[in-house]
Amino acid sequence: MSTQDAELPRAPGVQGPPPHVLVVRAPYYRDVVDGLLFGARSILKEAGASHEVFDVAGAYELAQVIRIALRGNRRFDGFIALGCIVRGETDHYDFICKASMDGLMNVALQFGIALGTGLLTCDTVAQAEARSGKDGHNKGAEAAVAALVQINAARHFGAA
Repeated sequence: MSTQDAELPRAPGVQGPPPHVLVVRAPYYRDVVDGLLFGARSILKEAGASHEVFDVAGAYELAQVIRIALRGNRRFDGFIALGCIVRGETDHYDFICKASMDGLMNVALQFGIALGTGLLTCDTVAQAEARSGKDGHNKGAEAAVAALVQINAARHFGAA
């Protein structure tokens, strides 16, 4: 299913108090990641969630900063990771994509956090732009929906 064929993301109802979410983003491709953040913020606002945004150097650091935040004394109900990796001429793309996605999954599983992942892995900037636009087909919005659904799961199972 392509991005254009997917249903437009909508905020799920969230059980309990309004959630507070940390959005960690790697703005290497600034316009693309700003578009992802726009989509995520739209969903968070629709759900009545508050959020903070923290920028990191690159996609490789997304999971690391989420783990640092977990060590801190601030409380977040969920996390959203946003970034963009575009294929280049070397195998660096494959390494960074795998390491970044594995890092995000590892921190989510190890610490049982609610995490929505909006890390684009594209062949071209045009593909990334198509997934981060304001037309509603936005992977940042989808990541926010995923985080909110995970927050609901944590609250439902008494893990929040």
